[in-house]
Amino acid sequence: MPVGPTSIPVAAGPRVLLCGASGLVGGQVLQALLHAELEVLAPSRRPLPHSAQGLCNPQFDAERALRQGDRSLDQLFRGERAEVWICALGTTRAQAGSSAAFAAIDRDLVLRFASIARRIGVRHAILVSSVGAHPRAGSFYLRVKAEAERGLAEQNFPRVDILRPGLLLGPRREPRRAETVGKVLMNALRPILLGPLARYRAIEATQVAAAALALARSGGSGWFVHHYTAMEHLANRR
Repeated sequence: MPVGPTSIPVAAGPRVLLCGASGLVGGQVLQALLHAELEVLAPSRRPLPHSAQGLCNPQFDAERALRQGDRSLDQLFRGERAEVWICALGTTRAQAGSSAAFAAIDRDLVLRFASIARRIGVRHAILVSSVGAHPRAGSFYLRVKAEAERGLAEQNFPRVDILRPGLLLGPRREPRRAETVGKVLMNALRPILLGPLARYRAIEATQVAAAALALARSGGSGWFVHHYTAMEHLANRR
């Protein structure tokens, strides 16, 4: 499996389907896409606090969309088109209320949108996952992230880019105490997080967003995984 940035030609600006635009990374991705004057289709559960030319923001009911047999999302996207799908959907068990509710968002809803993305013509998928994602990880969070990645592979997108950031830095509407502690710890450990360990460094959400934008404007095919160093390289390629 190729890992990291690739030397691929830059294509003309695509129309982007963005999921998770109300979150920390997704919000930064939305701003980056709009600043680049790309057309953005950004579904959300509540109206986004953005109004810009080229932005389409339909609302949907997440609980309803996850019910077996529900076709509300299919109807919402009927007649739409996009070339690139960027998925920054994500929550925590604490926010979701239970492990099952967390998995419903971070895996099931992600894969529901993956299916819709393929249906409306998307050929390039970019998924914001997490460093350490693995089917046999000790963390439930990381196992769910790995299951989302594995499910994405079954959609047969011609190109897939997986972004695996470490601790995400940036302003959140609801501060997370564990992340505040983690930020202090990561800053202390940064000098020794070198070589293969660099992937565990904390990273600014703006850098992840810039990396996603750089990838969205790239062509080519294949499956690629990007950790800290690769994302930093992509972010600086703007």
